[in-house]
Amino acid sequence: MNVSLNDVALVHAQASPGDARPSRMEAEAAVRTLIRFAGDDPEREGLRDTPGRVARAYGGFFGGYEEDPAEVLARTFEESGDYDEMVLLRGIRVESHCEHHMVPILGVAHVAYLPRNRVVGISKLARVVDIYARRLQIQERLTAQIADVIDAVLEPQGVAVTIEAEHHCMSTRGVHKPGVSMVTSRYLGRFRSDPEIRREFLGALER
Repeated sequence: MNVSLNDVALVHAQASPGDARPSRMEAEAAVRTLIRFAGDDPEREGLRDTPGRVARAYGGFFGGYEEDPAEVLARTFEESGDYDEMVLLRGIRVESHCEHHMVPILGVAHVAYLPRNRVVGISKLARVVDIYARRLQIQERLTAQIADVIDAVLEPQGVAVTIEAEHHCMSTRGVHKPGVSMVTSRYLGRFRSDPEIRREFLGALER
């Protein structure tokens, strides 16, 4: 596995908030402050348990900081029958949050790679998408992170990642344009250098 120390350091830097991470009690106090800032009373019956619910929800929304995507991909299968054609997982649900306004980014990811010597269980590709998505994100970085870690760990002939998503920071605030989706892609290896392979990938998405 050819993962540089810089790659590993970057993964762990993003996955570990560090000693400065606030306690659950501090997080709930912050939610009460935001409720007051919104103009409501955190002590009224309907909101009394909201700080705890929000803190628990954040544990799910941002659980990706607790996982290492390189470790998820490390368990591969060498007995692949010399398979070297495209492996494509289409329509992986993406649920992330914009780092600028902390509102949802919802869409789908399509992930493909061309094996060299090893293949990985397809559920691992979906898990990698989830790990990076369950962090504060921008879509461009999310797309690059997924492609880069697959390339670093699996050392395939090429990687392609495309994400199409709606950003609630645009649909529910600001310019208020619901139904608009953003598309980002990252091509590595043969997907970048060989137009025919890239067309095969894009054609498979259309089908």
